[in-house]
Amino acid sequence: MANVAVMQLDGKIPNLALMQIASYHKRIGDTVRWWDGPLFPCDKVYASKIFDFTDLDLPEYVVLGGTGVDVQRRLPEEMNGAGIAGAWSLYPKYKNHIGFSERGCRLNCKFCVVPQKDGRPTKAASIEELLNNPLGEDRLVLLDDDFLGHPEVEDVFEELIDRDLTVNFICGLNIRLITERQAELLSRTKFINNSFGSKQVSFAWDNIKDERLILRGFNRCVEAGVKPREMQFFVLIGYDSTHEQDMHRVQTIRDLGSDPFVMAYDRKVQYQKDFQRWVNHRAIFNSVKFEDYKPATKKERKS
Repeated sequence: MANVAVMQLDGKIPNLALMQIASYHKRIGDTVRWWDGPLFPCDKVYASKIFDFTDLDLPEYVVLGGTGVDVQRRLPEEMNGAGIAGAWSLYPKYKNHIGFSERGCRLNCKFCVVPQKDGRPTKAASIEELLNNPLGEDRLVLLDDDFLGHPEVEDVFEELIDRDLTVNFICGLNIRLITERQAELLSRTKFINNSFGSKQVSFAWDNIKDERLILRGFNRCVEAGVKPREMQFFVLIGYDSTHEQDMHRVQTIRDLGSDPFVMAYDRKVQYQKDFQRWVNHRAIFNSVKFEDYKPATKKERKS
């Protein structure tokens, strides 16, 4: 029997890869715990890094993986098939079911690692298979990269509705390609935001050139019964966009009655940090102009 430790270096939700590793080791009789540092020896240490901007300072013996390290690296087959049901003791306070019903994406956005990592959309698991957290009750976090691209998306929608699940589509949905039927099914789904605090579903408007498709999808959702205030839009800035284009997108979303949520491509660029803070602070965004907000920060700005 070996003593195994795991480390989650970033992310705020359960790390599925670490849970699969833990499930495998528990199944073969090993003990698994969170890593407490080098003063508490163990036989093997695994660490997962999701984001490439996470700083690292780890001992050489740590087995490191994750999208933030190598998008092509995969768990060994015996671990990848271990599931996560046996590892919920790592997250005793997490009260949602979580997982992928679909992996991959139909698009090929240059700023995104998903096409390189997972390719085109494929079915990953059934909804029933994802409902394995003893504390999850009727709450499900779907990590799907492109849920609407699921080969059986309408059937999955119907199952979510029939099971009366409260669902957080944490990566957002592709409003550019949403069909009228999908919009109707979405309106019947009990969707909720990332904090499980309010009824809201997320989409993305990353490219100014997609405005016509964004507005078409928005209108389809509204006509199906999804209220504008129930829609949030991720807005990527700093990647092939100008300040004027950034401003146009967030103001258009606000004028539609929905919430923009800015995501900076490069957090080291002061303009991107300032614009992100301005938009994502709702009270400031709705009451202060950006040109008036900028002087309130003391750091030197870079274009």
